[in-house]
Amino acid sequence: MADKRSRPEPDARVEAARYRLDREARARGEEVEGADAGRPTMDQRAHVIENAIQQAIRRGDFDDLPGAGKPLPGLTGTHDPDWWIRRKIEREKLTGLGPPALTLRTEHSELEATLDRLGSERAVREHLADYNRRIIDARRQLQGGPPVVTPTRDVDEEVARWAERREARSREAEAERRAESEALAALSRRERRRLRRRHP
Repeated sequence: MADKRSRPEPDARVEAARYRLDREARARGEEVEGADAGRPTMDQRAHVIENAIQQAIRRGDFDDLPGAGKPLPGLTGTHDPDWWIRRKIEREKLTGLGPPALTLRTEHSELEATLDRLGSERAVREHLADYNRRIIDARRQLQGGPPVVTPTRDVDEEVARWAERREARSREAEAERRAESEALAALSRRERRRLRRRHP
């Protein structure tokens, strides 16, 4: 009888296939010799995995991957557990996603432009009331996340600023219309003079 230690170790792929066949046999209710019959060792599994990786490298499956040659994201000096969600939001330019501290900060920086798109004082007041309510709810940290430092806005002050900006835009638009009409009037007088010279 040959000594087990003198037998050559079987190929890892053969062992993996044997393990799969033994598992299928157990599923059908058939007897399989020994508890570890056909089960590959850890070294054999590592060998199969390494072979698969090397074949993928030779096929070029890992060539031109995004981020090749760049540092791994999130490896900065400080630990930020939300780095991946921040990166996703920045990369895909998503809005309305992320912890309230981040979304409210973004909304705070764009609030005047948002208010300027609204057409009535009532709509501006409703938007500001909702904005302030969401900031207060986020400060209570009911959902967790980073601390909320975004300030609330005084509704009456913001409405007055909104009205001033609206009036200024209206004056600018009126001035532009006036300048265009004057330019057209001046151009038509020149054209009339040219016509008179050509046709006395």
